[in-house]
Amino acid sequence: MAAPRNLIAVEPTSRPEMHLAMASAVQEAGGTVVPIGEASSLMFADPTAADSFPELMAQATNVEWVQLPYAGVETFVQHLDPAYTWTCGKGVYAPPVAEWIMTALLTAFRDIPTFARAERWPAPTGRNLLGTRLAILGGGGITESFLSLIEPWGCDVTVVRRQTDPVLGAARTVTTDELDDVLGRVDAVIIALALTSETQGIIDTGRLQAMRNDAWLLNVGRGGHVITDDLVNALRNNEIAGAVLDVTDPEPLPDGHPLWELDNCLITPHVGNTPAMGLPLIADRVRENVTRWIANEPLVGPVDVGLGY
Repeated sequence: MAAPRNLIAVEPTSRPEMHLAMASAVQEAGGTVVPIGEASSLMFADPTAADSFPELMAQATNVEWVQLPYAGVETFVQHLDPAYTWTCGKGVYAPPVAEWIMTALLTAFRDIPTFARAERWPAPTGRNLLGTRLAILGGGGITESFLSLIEPWGCDVTVVRRQTDPVLGAARTVTTDELDDVLGRVDAVIIALALTSETQGIIDTGRLQAMRNDAWLLNVGRGGHVITDDLVNALRNNEIAGAVLDVTDPEPLPDGHPLWELDNCLITPHVGNTPAMGLPLIADRVRENVTRWIANEPLVGPVDVGLGY
């Protein structure tokens, strides 16, 4: 017998702040927080605890829907079971990540990495972001949010994605089959993709060489989108202008890694979205989806089990 839709589990409890935020959101949406054995759905409350999922679900007898706390679900792919309805944080963290992209672009084009490392007054360098040509890999919520921010700069933006469905604010949308042609025409390449078997290592030696030597690479997707050794070589040889990375492979990036030593590489420690930024946002998503679940309405942020995102 199915459990009543308003009975919701919030597990695990290993991240108290996230557990509290999700539990409060469930209650505000009209749900009741119960043990997983009594629940119709699960709000998974620890982004770092994917390995605990099988043990947790062994206690679940009536769970039909699982809400994940992150946008990219690659650490959870092995657990995706079509027997359940899955949703994730798609679009939830787009605004803060879009802000990071804007910060990274301005940092790159204004040559801030060079100036930040200078020990004496350097020669003036840099260029405008205004009117530049950009390529964005990925057409999801991050890209949509970024395009709304970049609009006043009058940039010519090409979105590269699986389908050619237009993206509001982009001059054009092309498929990944055309990526090599796009790379040589733009001033910056921005990675904002989900990590899948198809996108793993999408930027390698060949594609770095296809970029102009004055173009920048920005990665706010996942470290695995870029072959790290290939990027190190390209940066050392000045095959591209530089890179700004919020994600790396491996991550965290070890002490002494060559990327730390390169003047044309700037690294931020996966702070496109931080817990302080993200908790209110994921709470909003939980609140909305629990409201929809209880009312038997379509949920926001569905995961395609077949595609893995």
